[in-house]
Amino acid sequence: MFVRLPALLTRLPRHRLSFVQAKPVTQACRFLHGRMEPAVVRCLPGEPKLTISFTLNGSNKHMLRDQDEPLGKALARISHNKAKKPKKLKGQQPCEAPEPPAVKLYHGGDEVPDTVLNSEAWREGSVLQVGDVKFFVQRNAPTFTIAELPVSLLAGFPVCPKLEVEFGNLQDCEFTWYKEKAPDTSPEAAEEVTGQDPGWTQVGCGRVHVPSNQDIGCRLKLRCTPKDGSRSGSAMELLSVAAVEAGPGMCTFDNRHAYTVKETEWPTVRVVSYNILADIYAQTELSKTVLYPYCAPYALQLDYRQNLIKKELAGYNADIICLQEVDKGVFVDSLIPSLDAFGLEGVFRIKEKQHEGLATFYRRSKFQLLSRHDIMLSEVLTSDPIHSELLEMISANDTLKHRILQRSTTLQVTLLEDLHKPDRKICVANTHLYWHPKGGNVRLVQMGVALKHLSRVIQEVAPGAPLLFCGDFNSSPTSGVFQLVTEAVVPQQHPDWSSSEPEESCSMELCSDFPPLLSACNQPAYTNYVGGFHGCLDYIFIQPDSIQVEQMIPLPSHQEVTTYEALPSVAHPSDHIALVCDLRWSP
Repeated sequence: MFVRLPALLTRLPRHRLSFVQAKPVTQACRFLHGRMEPAVVRCLPGEPKLTISFTLNGSNKHMLRDQDEPLGKALARISHNKAKKPKKLKGQQPCEAPEPPAVKLYHGGDEVPDTVLNSEAWREGSVLQVGDVKFFVQRNAPTFTIAELPVSLLAGFPVCPKLEVEFGNLQDCEFTWYKEKAPDTSPEAAEEVTGQDPGWTQVGCGRVHVPSNQDIGCRLKLRCTPKDGSRSGSAMELLSVAAVEAGPGMCTFDNRHAYTVKETEWPTVRVVSYNILADIYAQTELSKTVLYPYCAPYALQLDYRQNLIKKELAGYNADIICLQEVDKGVFVDSLIPSLDAFGLEGVFRIKEKQHEGLATFYRRSKFQLLSRHDIMLSEVLTSDPIHSELLEMISANDTLKHRILQRSTTLQVTLLEDLHKPDRKICVANTHLYWHPKGGNVRLVQMGVALKHLSRVIQEVAPGAPLLFCGDFNSSPTSGVFQLVTEAVVPQQHPDWSSSEPEESCSMELCSDFPPLLSACNQPAYTNYVGGFHGCLDYIFIQPDSIQVEQMIPLPSHQEVTTYEALPSVAHPSDHIALVCDLRWSP
């Protein structure tokens, strides 16, 4: 018969130890538990199983039990596992299994009856006793379900771990960063530390860490503790795979960051539109040998480019970011963890038949997501009656119609609400139009579909909300697409209607459902600069009666862009340049 727990524990108020709901482990409880290790129990209503995890004599125990099983069976299994006969080594006499230890569960100083079901027995603050070892029970404790450090670490570039927490809040979690101490190579030191692990020096706190040049050659370690308010779970330690490497020096965006050191203040909103170059395109033989032969191979690698992209985006301190050519894995594994750490939420829309798509991020302290209205342009052209007139016009040319319907071009539509003024909404559109140089007629039809869809979304869901339309439109300022957006009509004589093969030519007048929009960043000489081409293809379009331009962040100088001949390069992660501007709501 085991002795009862200390009298101090038995005097805890019984109402705090109710079977009905697990309560957080308070500081007082932690004091009473002393230095006991935790036994973590995960038990959710509606799930048939619960898990019990603890470490005994250096061995991790992880048990899966039925929630409706009597506690006695679970305790018997723990006792049985502890008493397993040790393996016989060669030449040794057989060993008898040790006597099974007594295993008990206490709550409030009282032993929990064996007949109580597991779902009710394992309560927060209980104590599991295995022989003479005691564990304090944490039920549904904050726990990291994913915790990973990026592979590539560069001095001067933010390191953002990929984290997902269950029963906790990432904003409450605690983080401590360490770097590996440089080894002492003197003979005396070698004699003293032989066989020992290298030491670590604390270098920072917080979810994001920026290694310095002094960290080059050292690995990093992150100790992270999952929390939910004052309630904590078991800490984890993450060790970097590789050491910190030297950064590339001056990047094309470093001077731009001087204009975006601080976040904007309401009613100003900073917007970024950026084609970040999908990895599935950067790694093709065409890219390596034809499109970007001037780019160092390592600078085309995803791990390297992601360091640059994360630093560039973080340094803009933007409120709304629209990205194109976003690999699904990059969104999940890189952009979400890093931008979430800098206060932004994100939504993703994959392009049909592709492994890349569109991503829109918004600052959670300024906006909340109301609804999404994404479409694939070719699909709605044939399925939505509002496009019937346009479909009828292009159906006169079967070759052109077939070419348009083959495209998987997508429009991402995100409706946001201003948290500073809840009755104010904004419709954020993001797209990447057809890329082919001879596809001007296809892009015109795509833009016609996009504008009509956006007009209906605003009319039906958020009347009066202004439109913010970002993207890589693959269209120059002389194109039909630019004219349609900025003049609200493109005539049937526009050259883009016959931009492709003669059999795909068409002739029609196309009107926008919006009054003329304004290019917030004007018409730069180029937003895309590769070895064989440079031109302005990217825009941030706004409704000038609702939104005004406060400032446009200058693009990199021509010298910066061409330092390594063209883009991408060791100093720039994409073949496009980000557009950045500060916009202000109209009174």
